[in-house]
Amino acid sequence: MKAQERDTLLEQLQRRFEQHARRHPGIAWADVLARLKASATALEALARMESTGGEPDVIGQASDTGQFIFCDCAAESPTGRRSLCYDDAALKARKENKPQGSAVQMAADMGVELLSEEQYRALQELGEFDVKTSSWVATPKSIRSLGGALFCDRRYGQVFTYHNGVQSYYAARGFRALLRV
Repeated sequence: MKAQERDTLLEQLQRRFEQHARRHPGIAWADVLARLKASATALEALARMESTGGEPDVIGQASDTGQFIFCDCAAESPTGRRSLCYDDAALKARKENKPQGSAVQMAADMGVELLSEEQYRALQELGEFDVKTSSWVATPKSIRSLGGALFCDRRYGQVFTYHNGVQSYYAARGFRALLRV
């Protein structure tokens, strides 16, 4: 990443961090910045989250490792990560009308992880997300082995978890990413 791109990204992240202080009480930007400057890999992943419409922000700090936790905080599922089936096995199994990719593979390529259902529900405590869209979430192997995958959204003031076949994809479904720095 070029110095100018890095500086622009850090400025954007700081603005968002300061505008949404309720998402990360007790966390100082100077501490986050020090971690970010020490990790080019994290900055690359955050740049990908930003460029695909995720609007990443700090949502907490891991008590065991001290890592800062970034998550997509865009109001709706990131626009640059929609119309994806769940994983590459599902993508390969589709015979026609294949989407451009899969959520699991795109997350791996970005250097991030899909939110779990628990993480998705915790994010919803910080605001109202996915009131018009939905997001794939990490699916337990027991469900995936049967051909299913989970997704979540918020409707009627409630967070819902649903299932679909792994090969399905929709223009209004993407995925939210999580990054530990």
